[in-house]
Amino acid sequence: MNPANCIGCKKFPCQDMNHKAYSIPSIEFDSEKVQMMMISEVAPVNPGDYYYASEEAPLFQQTTLLAFQDAGVPVRSFQDILKKGIYFTTAVKCGKTGYGVSTDTIKECSLLLEKELELFPHLKTIMLMGDVAIKSLNYIAKRQGEPRVIPTGSTCKIRGGVFSYKGIRVYPSYLQAGPSFFIEKSKRRMIAEDIHKAMA
Repeated sequence: MNPANCIGCKKFPCQDMNHKAYSIPSIEFDSEKVQMMMISEVAPVNPGDYYYASEEAPLFQQTTLLAFQDAGVPVRSFQDILKKGIYFTTAVKCGKTGYGVSTDTIKECSLLLEKELELFPHLKTIMLMGDVAIKSLNYIAKRQGEPRVIPTGSTCKIRGGVFSYKGIRVYPSYLQAGPSFFIEKSKRRMIAEDIHKAMA
């Protein structure tokens, strides 16, 4: 199963995003074997930095591999992570044009993420890497008539809580994909702790 063949944006209604940086995971997966999904915030401005880009050592792969190694997961390459039944995607499928992402854009793109979640019937864990991913899953839950998955509050205060979506354990954390991963060492430590808990 290739997610890019199953979901996609056709109208590109979000005016605050770079549509040239549109990225949907285009890789063959055995959807039955995927047990964990890691959702970061937005697609990179440079598509060559995306998780599944063909370029050598894309940035999203590099920082994610480091995050898993920080967590004590015995992996040497991004492919080693994928083989563990972990799927990576973004809440918003286009790159940023500015600093933030509008509420309307997060809500609109959560429609795609909702369909993407449905592709994997045996998910046990979802990791929400950053505020955009957290808001996106909350919008999905609201549309389905369910309470918000993650309560309002700073990530550092809520990340120790127990949260679930349709019986799937959900972990709110910080963004591990991209250059920001190298900047704040305290967040990098917390990301490692969260990955360790999710893998357990």
